[in-house]
Amino acid sequence: MTALAPSPRGTGGHDRRSRGAAPLPAVRTLLRGLPTLPAVVLLTVFLAGPIAYCVYYAFTNMQLTGASGTSFVGWDNFTRALKDSDFINSVKLTLVFVVGSAVIGQNTLGLALAVLMQKATKPVRALISGVVIAAWVLPEVVAGYLMYAFFYNQGSLNSLLDAVHLPQQNWLYTMPILAVCLANVWRGTAFSMMVFTAAVNDVPQELEEAAEMDGANAWQRLWRVVLPVIRPSILTNLMLITLQTLSVFGLIYTMTRGGPGNKSETLPIFMYQQAFQNSLIGYGTAIALVLLVVGALFSVVYIRLLKLEED
Repeated sequence: MTALAPSPRGTGGHDRRSRGAAPLPAVRTLLRGLPTLPAVVLLTVFLAGPIAYCVYYAFTNMQLTGASGTSFVGWDNFTRALKDSDFINSVKLTLVFVVGSAVIGQNTLGLALAVLMQKATKPVRALISGVVIAAWVLPEVVAGYLMYAFFYNQGSLNSLLDAVHLPQQNWLYTMPILAVCLANVWRGTAFSMMVFTAAVNDVPQELEEAAEMDGANAWQRLWRVVLPVIRPSILTNLMLITLQTLSVFGLIYTMTRGGPGNKSETLPIFMYQQAFQNSLIGYGTAIALVLLVVGALFSVVYIRLLKLEED
C-alpha cells in the first residue's frame, strides 16, 4: 500500500505563517488612525456639534422671548433674508470690507513691508516689526477702542488735520466702512508681513542676480522673479486673511456697532443684532449659516487655485 504524503498543513509551517502574518488593511488603517482619535473627538464635540445645531436652528423659528415653542419652518428664514434689504446691504458691506481690508489692504501692505524690510538695516527692521506686530497682538476690542479714539470727531486724526490746517470731519459718521477697513488693515497687516517675509527670504538669490545682470530693475525683478516664486504663499495668505476678516466682529462693534444706521453693518454684526437684540435666534442662525457657507466657498476657491499652482 502506498504511503500517503504528509499534508503541507501538517508541517505547521502554514500555521506559523498565519500567526506571523500582517494584520488586515482595515486593521492597519485603524491602528494608524488611533493616535488621532482624541483630536477627532474634540473636533466632533466642539466643531461638528455646534455646526449641526446651527444647521438645525436655521430651519426653525426659535426666539429668545415671545414664543410659545419652536417649530420647523423649512427655508422660510433664508427666503426672508433674500427679501430683506438690510441683509442685502450687509452682504455688500461684507464684500467691501473683505476685499478692501484683506485682499487689497493687508495683502498689499504686508507684501510691500516684507520687500522693503529685506533691504532695510537691522535696527529699522526691528523697529518696523515691533510696531506692526504690536497692533496684531492687541485684543480685538482694545484695537477697536484705539481706532475709535483715532477716528472719532475729536480724536487724534482730526487733531492732526487741524494742526496742518486741513478740513476735518466725523469719520465714523461720514465714512464708517472706510474707517473700519483702515482699522482692520492696521491690525491685521502683521500676519501678511510675516508670511511674505518668510516667502521672500526663500527666493533663490541666483534668480534675482541673473535678472539684475540681464538689466531688470527692482520693479521688474519683483514682478517677474519674486512674485511668481512666492505665488503659493500669496494664495495661502489670501485664504487665511479672507476667512479671518469674514468673522471680524469685535473691532467693528466697538468702533461703530454697525452704524450710523446700517452703513457699517457687516454680516457678523447683522447676525448678532437679529439673534440677540431682536431675539430672532432662528433667523440669526440662518445668517450665521450663510456666513459659514460663504467662508467655505472662499476656501474651496483658494484651495483649488493652490492645487492648480502645484500642478
